[in-house]
Amino acid sequence: MMYLVKTPQVIQSLFPNFTWRIPAAEPVLYLTFDDGPIPEVTPWVLEELAHYEAKATFFCVGDNIRKYPDIFEQIKAEGHSVGNHTFNHLDGWNTDNIPYFHNVRHGASLTGSELFRPPYGRLRPRQAQFLQRHYRIVMWDVLSGDFDPATSEEQCLDNVIDNAQPGSIIVFHDSLKAMEKLQYVLPLVLEYFSTQGYAFESLSEQRQQRPETLRKIA
Repeated sequence: MMYLVKTPQVIQSLFPNFTWRIPAAEPVLYLTFDDGPIPEVTPWVLEELAHYEAKATFFCVGDNIRKYPDIFEQIKAEGHSVGNHTFNHLDGWNTDNIPYFHNVRHGASLTGSELFRPPYGRLRPRQAQFLQRHYRIVMWDVLSGDFDPATSEEQCLDNVIDNAQPGSIIVFHDSLKAMEKLQYVLPLVLEYFSTQGYAFESLSEQRQQRPETLRKIA
């Protein structure tokens, strides 16, 4: 499975209207969790975050919100922010534009959020062009690799610790596929960066800043 753990600056610069990281002078990280909510993983994640008074952003699949509304409400009640990850976890590269837009809109109506992360980070140019007019597209600059069967727990931890810097947006998954690695990595990431003086914030506090503003700050 090929993917980039650290998103190169050249890729970030090709899509300047996407949010890749939050420019920060202070030691702060933005943990994000994709694909939930599900009962087997998401409540455990919330518990771990609470131990460190950490806030995070959950990019939720609309169909999982429909199935597990109580967990979705718990995420919000505990002060985390939520974003849209489509209704059915669609791959934009393999989906025609109009059905994709409808699926994104369905997900947005359930999350009530303008934050959107495309599954697999994949959008066709026309999809990106249209969606960025209506949503704030949030990507990442550090990918943990917790979804990858070929990546060990230790490598997954190293991926985060070696690449995160102030303002990094880090991707984890509250999914069954990632559960085993996540249960190893997340407590260690929270512990390590807490001892380094980092805070963990949700992306909701940045929502009033449009991508243009973020670009000027960078």
